[in-house]
Amino acid sequence: MVGAFQGAGVVVTGAGGGIGAALARRFAAEGARVVVNDLDAERAKHVADEVGGVAVPGDASAIVADARDALDGTVDVYCANAGVAFDGLDPGQALDEKAWATSWDVNVMAHVRAAQELLPAWLERGSGRFVSTVSAAGLLTMIGAAPYAVTKHGALAFAEWLSLTYRHRGVKVHAICPQGVRTDMLAATGSAGDLVLQPTAIEPEAVADALVKGIEEDRFLILPHPEVAAYHQARAGDPDRWLTGMNRIQQQWEENR
Repeated sequence: MVGAFQGAGVVVTGAGGGIGAALARRFAAEGARVVVNDLDAERAKHVADEVGGVAVPGDASAIVADARDALDGTVDVYCANAGVAFDGLDPGQALDEKAWATSWDVNVMAHVRAAQELLPAWLERGSGRFVSTVSAAGLLTMIGAAPYAVTKHGALAFAEWLSLTYRHRGVKVHAICPQGVRTDMLAATGSAGDLVLQPTAIEPEAVADALVKGIEEDRFLILPHPEVAAYHQARAGDPDRWLTGMNRIQQQWEENR
């Protein structure tokens, strides 16, 4: 299949598995030239070989130049997908400085650093597309995972800022906000994920499908779980009621873990 991204240069970070691998496969199926990034060089090469792309392993914060070179000088779409989460079973983890620092660096600052490198060329030519894998936690929250929930809010805020600042200059921005997705990260969320995310979890391929559809419809906010829109509206419309409901889920989690 050859689609809307025929010949486009696409970079996907954190693409050694899960959502990132699904995005790489979908963009390749649409005709794109794909750079597959992951900290795990072997996993990156495996997916790159599968999709006929190029593996550029390493820290997602520092691969834009190498990815651009691998794409003959032009990045058309950058998918800031790499992310990190910590299981919040230990109440003290909310104050774990290392967990916070790592979460800020991977979930927020990697996006900022990539945008800083990409924007000059995009603004000069008047086109470019930045895709941020945020999570519904960035719109709502997540029990037992303070660093993840807070930094995903930061990732969404940065994507919003990019969009409002540069959309009139040809830069398109999309924020993907799924709930549970059947990946290694979901498996690592422990009992909190089992309670909140597993019941409605979807496959990574469904996220890739939602992204392509969202791009076709030129939408900033992409919700692979459509019900998240209603949750977001309820949160904004009556924060106290929403927080009370979330606290009930917190209590249920505490009782059963």
